[in-house]
Amino acid sequence: MQEQKNWLITGVSSGLGRAFAQAALAAGHTVVGTVRSEEDLRAFEELRPGQAYGRVLDVTDADAVLTVVTEVEQNVGPLDVVVANAGYGLEGTFEETPLAEVRRQFEVNVLGAVATLQAALPHMRRRRHGHLMAVTSMGGLMAVPGMSAYCGSKFALEGILEALGKEVAQFGIHVTAVEPGSFRTDWAGRSMTRAERSIDDYDELFAPIRAARQKASGNQLGNPAKAGDALVHITSVDRPPAHLVLGSDALRLVTAARTAVDEDIRAWETLSRTTDFAEGAQL
Repeated sequence: MQEQKNWLITGVSSGLGRAFAQAALAAGHTVVGTVRSEEDLRAFEELRPGQAYGRVLDVTDADAVLTVVTEVEQNVGPLDVVVANAGYGLEGTFEETPLAEVRRQFEVNVLGAVATLQAALPHMRRRRHGHLMAVTSMGGLMAVPGMSAYCGSKFALEGILEALGKEVAQFGIHVTAVEPGSFRTDWAGRSMTRAERSIDDYDELFAPIRAARQKASGNQLGNPAKAGDALVHITSVDRPPAHLVLGSDALRLVTAARTAVDEDIRAWETLSRTTDFAEGAQL
């Protein structure tokens, strides 16, 4: 049996956040989950009284995030695992997506995660122990038409996590980017924000994509409970991954995207080398 740990997971009202929390609770861990309402707080704590603790939190309020993390450290216990999961999807072609919607996407998906991890990091650094995670997406390692803002936010978070992992490894702190594929949650249903269509030039490309995504909602390949088990598993190993891709669809699409990047690099290697000074670096 795993050693009992204290977890903080943002966004546990539904979806993968709820699945992660349920798996951690089933494994005997204590979980503090953040939600957006008192009703959701009560529902979460009823999952396992005395082991599940809810906190109402808007992750875009950095001061509130810091207050909650500090309070949890004092009143629940030292945090061993923090999962920045709160986020949402924004669908729309690049040209049709209002800048205000793009900004909001980054405020939640990127800055909300950053605030959560920054609030927890000093405590873990002092203890020389901990595991920081953030849920990005397969869309943080590959991109599809009609999701430019969402994929952009997840690509940004991937870069932050990779650099963070290299900074804090010296303190015994692990960092994992969790990259789910399509899971059977409501992410692509009522939880998805959709930019209004306004340019018919995109109809042929994008209309079938939007329709297919809506049709697939609730029928996706991925099992959220199994994703929860996978997340709990990597907290028990000595060398957890820096990247955890979840789902066979994610594996296929991410592998194809990375292969395409490698092919571009190889195809244009000669031109890439022409931009150096002939005499080399001046040290």
